[in-house]
Amino acid sequence: MEKPQNLLASRRFLPMFLTQFFGALNDNVYKQSLLLVITYGLIQHSSGNISTLNNLAALLFISPYFVFSATAGQIADKFERAQLVRGIKVLEIMIMSIGSAGFMLGQIWLLLLALFLMGVHSTFFGPIKYAILPEILHTNELMSGNALFQTGTSLAILFGMILGGAVISISHDTLIWVCLTVLIIAILGYISSRFILTQRVSASELKIDWNFFRTSWQTIQYAKDIKIIFLILMGNSWYWFYGASYLTQIPELTHKYLYASENVVSLLLTFFSVGIGVGSLLCRKIGGAEVNIKMVPVGAIGLTIFAFYLAWAMYQLPVHHTLFSIQDIFSHGLIYYHVMLAIILLGISGGFYIVPLYAMMQAYSPVSHRARVVAANNIFNAIFMVASAIFSILILSVFQLDMQILFCMTAVFSAIFCTGLLLKLKPLLNGINNALED
Repeated sequence: MEKPQNLLASRRFLPMFLTQFFGALNDNVYKQSLLLVITYGLIQHSSGNISTLNNLAALLFISPYFVFSATAGQIADKFERAQLVRGIKVLEIMIMSIGSAGFMLGQIWLLLLALFLMGVHSTFFGPIKYAILPEILHTNELMSGNALFQTGTSLAILFGMILGGAVISISHDTLIWVCLTVLIIAILGYISSRFILTQRVSASELKIDWNFFRTSWQTIQYAKDIKIIFLILMGNSWYWFYGASYLTQIPELTHKYLYASENVVSLLLTFFSVGIGVGSLLCRKIGGAEVNIKMVPVGAIGLTIFAFYLAWAMYQLPVHHTLFSIQDIFSHGLIYYHVMLAIILLGISGGFYIVPLYAMMQAYSPVSHRARVVAANNIFNAIFMVASAIFSILILSVFQLDMQILFCMTAVFSAIFCTGLLLKLKPLLNGINNALED
């Protein structure tokens, strides 16, 4: 058995890690590039105002999770997963070709079509990537594997946003560099997928039901009927509600409270992403290699305490009338360091919280339904993210309360939710572990 710390040198793990990394990287390079060309008018359009197009883009990317997740889970359980990944990566190259045509021809509808198809791509890839980990890793490697996956995803998001901005800035009128970038990343993802080891088929006898609505309902009901799985999925989805509530507000936090430029937005997102990566890696170091819940309470406490810390720091920020640059932020008082530290600590707490839950989801899911459980998780995640957007709109726009109030309310709800979750989850886990020991 290979040691967990050698996973990145493992023939079992590395190809899957790289395939996942390049997929997440391409998602974010493309989304950031599209956001920038819409926002800065690099492509002429008459489809509506900028805000409407940006919101439409977000909706187009997330909507496939509602419609196709259940079907994706069935396909991932019925067929050999390494071959499925390769097929999905070929589709990614085709989708990025459509997106590149949109950039080169200046056609916004082609760009939005490619974005929707990337959402479909991610929907079908998700159940495979998380269902495949328990097959390629030993039980005592699941925590490390998920920690590396989470760290890789965080870095891919960060690098994707930076790279997307960089290639747009050098593309000028032709946008040729962004086209080459997304196509090259898609090809790299396909090459890495060629090295994924052949997997056993979980449920070859399964008959796929193509009725999206019926299968979604059945998938959700299946997960709901297994109490421990349902609780784990609720814990996972809460993290997406919480994370969306904070990350969505970072641009406005930067502009309205820090009075800082767009570069500071990227800086804060970088701190959050690095925090998640550090927390994910520390989670395995502190919590141990075996799948366990030890670090979830630590992460949950951090998600509450450091949210209040961030809100306090925001109340202390001075008012000024010129936009600060990154250099200004670092040279104008300790309070700005408090904001940055709070965001880093929130990211670390998120890593502590989410890595064990993903490992438990994989470890305790029935092998024959593992991909469908991941599909149910994706559906719940999408629902919670939409709920987060509605909640934020109500607090900030309808009731017109301060962002600090939003953060504090989310922290209180997180404390209540996580306390209830852990009180229900711990006895079930203890029962399973006792049964295994007997």
